Amino acid sequence: MMKKVVVIGPESTGKTTLCKQLATYFQTQWCPEFAREYLLEHGMDYSYDDLLTIAKGQVALEEKYTSNLQPPTSNNHSLLFIDTDMYVMKIWCEFVFGKCHQFILDQIASRKYDLYFLCNIDLPWIKDELREYPDVDRRKQLYNIYTQTMTNQTTPWIDISGSYDERLQKAIAAVANMLD
Repeated sequence: MMKKVVVIGPESTGKTTLCKQLATYFQTQWCPEFAREYLLEHGMDYSYDDLLTIAKGQVALEEKYTSNLQPPTSNNHSLLFIDTDMYVMKIWCEFVFGKCHQFILDQIASRKYDLYFLCNIDLPWIKDELREYPDVDRRKQLYNIYTQTMTNQTTPWIDISGSYDERLQKAIAAVANMLD
């Protein structure tokens, strides 16, 4: 059976690092965040319509990684870790533009996942050319939006906090528990 674990949270909370570490530990693949490559290519002066393009690119990338995953053997699971999903796109749209594309809302309603990891803001913020919110108040505001979003949906989720190693150990235990 295919199991999908999504890693979400505000920027600079270790999502990509955690996905890479989990994929290595469980000897499987992870789906990267489409927005990073898109913004590196097109720049940070993005529009509301760009976010729809990014959302469609994220869905297509996830589908590609899902179809390339090895089918499970008997009594085994295929496992895919996903860096970012449509909840991230919804929060991004609403936070920046005050509205959300219907495509994103439809994808949230139709796509199914097995577990969410919400990365907490307790890691130091690391500047890079794509990050927009270094201030603590904005990070807390975004983290609270993510927490509320996770609370109001039905897929199991776990808050991931602490050092990089503590985060990894907590996530490994949660995935192992899900697979039992």
